[in-house]
Amino acid sequence: MTTDSAPRNTSSDDDAHLKKLGYDGNFNRSLSLWGTFALGFTYLSPLVGVYSLFAYGISLGGPPSIFWLVIVGTGQLLVALVFGEVVSQYPISGGIYPWVRRLSSARFAWIAAWVYIWAIIVTVTAVAEYGTSFLASLLGLQPTKELTLFLAIAFLVVALVVNLSGTKALARVAKIGLAAELIGVIGVGLFLILFERKNDFSVLFDTFGTQGDGSYLPVFVGAALTGLFLFYGFEACGEVAEEVSNPAKAIPRAMIMTILVGGLSGLIAFLGYILAAPDLASIVSGEDADPIAGILEASLGTVGAKIFLVVALTAFLSCVLSLQAAGSRLLYSFGRDKMMPGHRWLSELSTKKVPRNALLVACIVPILICVLIYVGQDGLLNQITAFAVLGIYFAFQSVVFASLLARLKGWKPAGPFSLGAWGMLVNIVALAYGVIAMILLATPGTSGDFLADWIVLVGLALVLATGGIYMMIARPGRNSTIPEGDAVEIAALLREG
Repeated sequence: MTTDSAPRNTSSDDDAHLKKLGYDGNFNRSLSLWGTFALGFTYLSPLVGVYSLFAYGISLGGPPSIFWLVIVGTGQLLVALVFGEVVSQYPISGGIYPWVRRLSSARFAWIAAWVYIWAIIVTVTAVAEYGTSFLASLLGLQPTKELTLFLAIAFLVVALVVNLSGTKALARVAKIGLAAELIGVIGVGLFLILFERKNDFSVLFDTFGTQGDGSYLPVFVGAALTGLFLFYGFEACGEVAEEVSNPAKAIPRAMIMTILVGGLSGLIAFLGYILAAPDLASIVSGEDADPIAGILEASLGTVGAKIFLVVALTAFLSCVLSLQAAGSRLLYSFGRDKMMPGHRWLSELSTKKVPRNALLVACIVPILICVLIYVGQDGLLNQITAFAVLGIYFAFQSVVFASLLARLKGWKPAGPFSLGAWGMLVNIVALAYGVIAMILLATPGTSGDFLADWIVLVGLALVLATGGIYMMIARPGRNSTIPEGDAVEIAALLREG
């Protein structure tokens, strides 16, 4: 793995690179390496991921489910390395869509991005909804459906206001969120491990009988979501590529940092909760459905638990902010390439140099979903968000697959970040990992309830079907003049200098 050691690019150098790709530099490049890393980290949000899935993982697979964080973290690091080579050659706003387009074709890019944008919209809705319980607890309010709706909308609107304030404001809040995340996961995790440990480290290998009389392997595999849900968000670093200074170098680094620091943070937090749990058996049995709250109350006291709520709220808000920003840049990229109805409107930038209208869409659609959840049946949130993780992995693997196809056609990445001779092998292993991850995510449940068991595949099928039908009927991009499948040619052009 190499990174060009040439002097740091100026904004004009970055815009010259962008010009070779067919675009003008219209954004303010106000995101540094650390601002970009903060954006990706708060999107990945180990605090949100661990809090959301700790009880799930332990109740399904026992303490050994923690090892999924290591397995998935390793696999996603390979994916991030592939992304790094791609974005280093194509530092274009929008991420998934322009990368797949330039590596493969506009149609493939359309489908990948269509799935991804819906997954992002559903995810930002879910994070806003889940964050309301923290705010309600902090305010001492009972989380009714009406209050949940109001607070979720408040999360989304506050994030919109910050995003509309400009990229510098986004970076500042993301850095605050980064600090909150590090305190909430690493700080609290280490405190629990060092001072509140009630279980021995050997408990990590204790299945607590979750396998019954059979093999533990199927049980362990069933707990895969514990890790799979946590390790995405690093791609957000590339979504804002045209707002990053020296993106061809900074973004690959930020992606790798997001995976490594995020993974380590999540691992420390997860380990801390396991070792500090006073009654692991009750968590495994499902009797204690919200164990983290009890662990924190017992370990930090009432005041400490309240402080943690503030930290968690900051993390949730930063996560919503980052998701909204990432989704808006994809919509902007779609609009700029004339790939959607209303493309001129979507591709407009505000005086703050942010995609104002795309941000409005990334806020309003989740609000409408929040209203749908409010009027719908109980459990609707879980049902409509079930496909989101699979959708995001589908989009990720679209990039990895398109990258492999381009390599087989002779593409040798020409950005300053390069894996060199290891590129092909890393690409193949990343694809294999991604396919296995998607199979695990798509495997139907066994409850006997068709909708509950098949909702992940049904959701993905609906999104793919609607996107495919629209693509055939409306033929998006028929007026687009942006190149597609030009990885080999652009690599040659960049090497010419």
